[in-house]
Amino acid sequence: MESTPGTHPQHSGERAGRTDLGRRMAARRTALGLSREELGRKCGADANYIAYLEDHAASPSFGTLVRVADVLGVTVDDLTGANAGRVRGRSTARRDTALVTLEEDECRGLLGTHGVGRIAVYTPDGPAVFPVNYLIAGADIAFRTAAETLAAQAEGTEVAFEIDNIDDVTAGGWSVLAVGELRAVTDPEEIQHLVAIARSQPWAGGPRTHWMKLTPLRLTGRRVTHES
Repeated sequence: MESTPGTHPQHSGERAGRTDLGRRMAARRTALGLSREELGRKCGADANYIAYLEDHAASPSFGTLVRVADVLGVTVDDLTGANAGRVRGRSTARRDTALVTLEEDECRGLLGTHGVGRIAVYTPDGPAVFPVNYLIAGADIAFRTAAETLAAQAEGTEVAFEIDNIDDVTAGGWSVLAVGELRAVTDPEEIQHLVAIARSQPWAGGPRTHWMKLTPLRLTGRRVTHES
Protein backbone atom coordinates (compact mmCIF):
# COMPACT_ATOMS: atom_id res chain seq x y z
CA MET A 1 0.00 0.00 0.00
CA GLU A 2 1.06 3.60 -0.54
CA SER A 3 2.16 5.65 2.46
CA THR A 4 -0.20 8.30 3.76
CA PRO A 5 0.37 11.65 1.96
CA GLY A 6 2.80 13.75 3.93
CA THR A 7 4.42 10.73 5.61
CA HIS A 8 6.26 9.19 2.67
CA PRO A 9 9.43 7.34 3.64
CA GLN A 10 12.52 8.55 1.83
CA HIS A 11 13.35 5.97 -0.81
CA SER A 12 16.84 5.28 -2.07
CA GLY A 13 17.86 8.06 -4.45
CA GLU A 14 14.99 10.36 -3.44
CA ARG A 15 16.01 13.95 -2.82
CA ALA A 16 15.95 14.82 0.87
CA GLY A 17 14.32 18.22 0.33
CA ARG A 18 11.56 17.02 -1.98
CA THR A 19 8.03 17.67 -0.71
CA ASP A 20 4.69 16.17 -1.73
CA LEU A 21 4.31 19.01 -4.23
CA GLY A 22 7.70 18.20 -5.74
CA ARG A 23 6.95 14.49 -5.87
CA ARG A 24 3.62 15.04 -7.57
CA MET A 25 5.08 17.50 -10.07
CA ALA A 26 7.94 15.18 -10.98
CA ALA A 27 5.73 12.09 -11.22
CA ARG A 28 3.12 13.77 -13.40
CA ARG A 29 5.73 15.46 -15.61
CA THR A 30 7.52 12.14 -16.12
CA ALA A 31 4.25 10.35 -16.88
CA LEU A 32 3.55 12.92 -19.63
CA GLY A 33 7.05 12.53 -21.03
CA LEU A 34 7.96 16.18 -20.41
CA SER A 35 11.42 17.44 -19.54
CA ARG A 36 11.84 20.23 -17.01
CA GLU A 37 12.70 22.55 -19.88
CA GLU A 38 9.49 21.65 -21.73
CA LEU A 39 7.33 22.08 -18.65
CA GLY A 40 8.97 25.42 -17.90
CA ARG A 41 8.47 26.66 -21.44
CA LYS A 42 4.80 25.66 -21.48
CA CYS A 43 3.98 27.36 -18.17
CA GLY A 44 6.26 30.39 -18.57
CA ALA A 45 8.90 29.45 -16.00
CA ASP A 46 12.62 28.79 -16.11
CA ALA A 47 13.70 25.13 -16.09
CA ASN A 48 15.86 25.84 -13.03
CA TYR A 49 12.79 27.05 -11.17
CA ILE A 50 10.91 23.86 -12.13
CA ALA A 51 13.86 21.89 -10.76
CA TYR A 52 13.74 23.93 -7.55
CA LEU A 53 10.00 23.29 -7.12
CA GLU A 54 10.51 19.56 -7.61
CA ASP A 55 13.58 19.16 -5.41
CA HIS A 56 13.16 21.62 -2.54
CA ALA A 57 10.57 22.85 -0.06
CA ALA A 58 9.18 25.80 -2.00
CA SER A 59 6.18 28.13 -1.68
CA PRO A 60 5.21 29.08 -5.24
CA SER A 61 2.51 31.65 -5.87
CA PHE A 62 -1.01 30.47 -6.56
CA GLY A 63 -0.69 31.77 -10.12
CA THR A 64 2.37 29.59 -10.67
CA LEU A 65 0.53 26.54 -9.30
CA VAL A 66 -2.41 27.21 -11.62
CA ARG A 67 -0.15 27.44 -14.70
CA VAL A 68 1.84 24.32 -13.79
CA ALA A 69 -1.31 22.34 -12.96
CA ASP A 70 -2.91 23.40 -16.26
CA VAL A 71 0.08 22.19 -18.29
CA LEU A 72 0.17 18.91 -16.35
CA GLY A 73 -3.56 18.37 -16.86
CA VAL A 74 -4.47 18.29 -13.17
CA THR A 75 -6.06 20.63 -10.64
CA VAL A 76 -4.13 22.67 -8.08
CA ASP A 77 -5.56 20.43 -5.35
CA ASP A 78 -4.29 17.39 -7.24
CA LEU A 79 -0.86 18.97 -7.51
CA THR A 80 -0.58 20.01 -3.87
CA GLY A 81 -2.27 16.91 -2.46
CA ALA A 82 -4.99 18.95 -0.78
CA ASN A 83 -7.63 16.45 -1.91
CA ALA A 84 -5.58 13.28 -1.42
CA GLY A 85 -7.80 11.95 1.36
CA ARG A 86 -11.09 13.44 0.22
CA VAL A 87 -13.84 11.61 -1.63
CA ARG A 88 -14.61 13.51 -4.81
CA GLY A 89 -17.96 14.53 -6.15
CA ARG A 90 -19.48 15.82 -2.91
CA SER A 91 -19.65 19.50 -3.82
CA THR A 92 -23.02 21.12 -4.55
CA ALA A 93 -24.16 21.24 -8.17
CA ARG A 94 -24.39 24.65 -9.82
CA ARG A 95 -27.61 25.97 -11.34
CA ASP A 96 -26.00 26.82 -14.69
CA THR A 97 -24.98 23.22 -15.39
CA ALA A 98 -25.37 21.52 -18.77
CA LEU A 99 -24.43 18.00 -19.89
CA VAL A 100 -22.69 18.03 -23.27
CA THR A 101 -22.04 15.02 -25.50
CA LEU A 102 -18.41 14.71 -26.60
CA GLU A 103 -17.33 13.99 -30.16
CA GLU A 104 -15.37 10.79 -30.76
CA ASP A 105 -12.14 12.68 -31.53
CA GLU A 106 -12.35 14.49 -28.20
CA CYS A 107 -13.00 11.19 -26.42
CA ARG A 108 -9.85 9.73 -27.97
CA GLY A 109 -7.89 12.79 -26.92
CA LEU A 110 -9.10 12.50 -23.32
CA LEU A 111 -8.11 8.85 -23.17
CA GLY A 112 -4.57 10.20 -23.48
CA THR A 113 -1.56 7.91 -23.49
CA HIS A 114 -1.40 6.60 -19.92
CA GLY A 115 -3.51 6.66 -16.79
CA VAL A 116 -5.91 4.74 -14.58
CA GLY A 117 -9.31 3.59 -15.79
CA ARG A 118 -11.97 1.02 -14.90
CA ILE A 119 -12.71 -2.17 -16.79
CA ALA A 120 -16.22 -3.60 -16.42
CA VAL A 121 -16.65 -7.32 -17.14
CA TYR A 122 -19.24 -10.06 -16.70
CA THR A 123 -18.36 -12.79 -14.18
CA PRO A 124 -20.18 -15.93 -12.99
CA ASP A 125 -21.30 -13.90 -9.98
CA GLY A 126 -22.50 -10.91 -12.02
CA PRO A 127 -20.95 -7.66 -13.31
CA ALA A 128 -17.67 -6.51 -11.78
CA VAL A 129 -15.53 -3.40 -12.20
CA PHE A 130 -11.76 -3.24 -11.67
CA PRO A 131 -9.36 -0.26 -11.76
CA VAL A 132 -6.37 -0.80 -14.08
CA ASN A 133 -3.35 1.15 -15.24
CA TYR A 134 -3.75 1.47 -18.99
CA LEU A 135 -2.07 2.84 -22.08
CA ILE A 136 -3.14 3.63 -25.63
CA ALA A 137 -1.51 1.68 -28.46
CA GLY A 138 -2.90 2.79 -31.80
CA ALA A 139 -6.64 2.24 -31.65
CA ASP A 140 -6.38 -0.16 -28.71
CA ILE A 141 -6.71 0.32 -24.95
CA ALA A 142 -4.19 -2.04 -23.30
CA PHE A 143 -3.48 -3.00 -19.71
CA ARG A 144 -1.57 -5.62 -17.73
CA THR A 145 -3.08 -8.05 -15.29
CA ALA A 146 -2.43 -11.52 -13.88
CA ALA A 147 -3.53 -14.55 -15.91
CA GLU A 148 -5.82 -15.84 -13.16
CA THR A 149 -7.76 -12.59 -12.63
CA LEU A 150 -11.40 -12.12 -13.60
CA ALA A 151 -10.34 -9.47 -16.09
CA ALA A 152 -8.11 -11.95 -17.90
CA GLN A 153 -10.82 -14.61 -17.80
CA ALA A 154 -13.19 -12.20 -19.58
CA GLU A 155 -11.25 -12.65 -22.85
CA GLY A 156 -13.55 -12.90 -25.83
CA THR A 157 -16.45 -11.12 -24.13
CA GLU A 158 -17.81 -7.62 -24.57
CA VAL A 159 -16.52 -5.27 -21.87
CA ALA A 160 -16.70 -1.60 -21.03
CA PHE A 161 -13.79 0.67 -20.13
CA GLU A 162 -14.32 4.04 -18.42
CA ILE A 163 -12.22 7.00 -17.36
CA ASP A 164 -13.32 10.30 -15.85
CA ASN A 165 -12.14 13.51 -14.29
CA ILE A 166 -13.98 15.23 -11.45
CA ASP A 167 -13.34 18.82 -10.35
CA ASP A 168 -14.95 19.60 -7.01
CA VAL A 169 -13.95 23.25 -7.23
CA THR A 170 -16.13 23.88 -10.29
CA ALA A 171 -18.59 21.00 -9.69
CA GLY A 172 -17.75 19.79 -13.18
CA GLY A 173 -15.96 17.04 -15.00
CA TRP A 174 -16.10 14.60 -17.88
CA SER A 175 -16.29 10.87 -18.56
CA VAL A 176 -15.40 8.66 -21.53
CA LEU A 177 -16.79 5.17 -22.11
CA ALA A 178 -15.35 2.61 -24.55
CA VAL A 179 -17.10 -0.66 -25.38
CA GLY A 180 -15.56 -3.55 -27.30
CA GLU A 181 -14.33 -7.15 -27.20
CA LEU A 182 -11.57 -7.91 -24.72
CA ARG A 183 -8.68 -9.91 -26.16
CA ALA A 184 -5.41 -11.29 -24.82
CA VAL A 185 -2.22 -10.07 -26.47
CA THR A 186 -0.23 -13.11 -27.57
CA ASP A 187 2.02 -11.87 -30.35
CA PRO A 188 5.58 -11.55 -28.94
CA GLU A 189 6.39 -8.46 -31.00
CA GLU A 190 3.20 -6.74 -29.89
CA ILE A 191 3.92 -7.58 -26.25
CA GLN A 192 7.46 -6.25 -26.64
CA HIS A 193 6.07 -3.02 -28.07
CA LEU A 194 3.60 -2.60 -25.22
CA VAL A 195 6.31 -3.20 -22.62
CA ALA A 196 8.52 -0.64 -24.36
CA ILE A 197 5.90 2.14 -24.34
CA ALA A 198 4.61 1.45 -20.81
CA ARG A 199 6.06 4.14 -18.57
CA SER A 200 4.96 2.64 -15.28
CA GLN A 201 4.24 -0.68 -13.62
CA PRO A 202 0.70 -1.62 -12.51
CA TRP A 203 -0.01 0.03 -9.16
CA ALA A 204 -1.49 -3.20 -7.81
CA GLY A 205 1.97 -4.81 -7.93
CA GLY A 206 2.74 -8.48 -8.25
CA PRO A 207 3.50 -10.47 -11.41
CA ARG A 208 1.06 -8.70 -13.72
CA THR A 209 2.54 -9.56 -17.10
CA HIS A 210 -0.61 -10.74 -18.92
CA TRP A 211 -1.45 -8.09 -21.51
CA MET A 212 -5.09 -7.50 -22.49
CA LYS A 213 -6.52 -5.07 -25.02
CA LEU A 214 -9.79 -3.88 -26.41
CA THR A 215 -10.46 -2.03 -29.64
CA PRO A 216 -13.45 0.24 -28.99
CA LEU A 217 -16.46 -0.45 -31.18
CA ARG A 218 -18.31 2.38 -29.42
CA LEU A 219 -16.61 5.40 -27.89
CA THR A 220 -18.75 8.00 -26.17
CA GLY A 221 -18.29 10.74 -23.63
CA ARG A 222 -20.01 13.52 -21.72
CA ARG A 223 -18.84 16.70 -20.06
CA VAL A 224 -20.47 18.82 -17.38
CA THR A 225 -20.21 22.45 -18.42
CA HIS A 226 -21.37 25.77 -16.97
CA GLU A 227 -22.98 28.59 -18.91
CA SER A 228 -21.28 31.33 -16.92
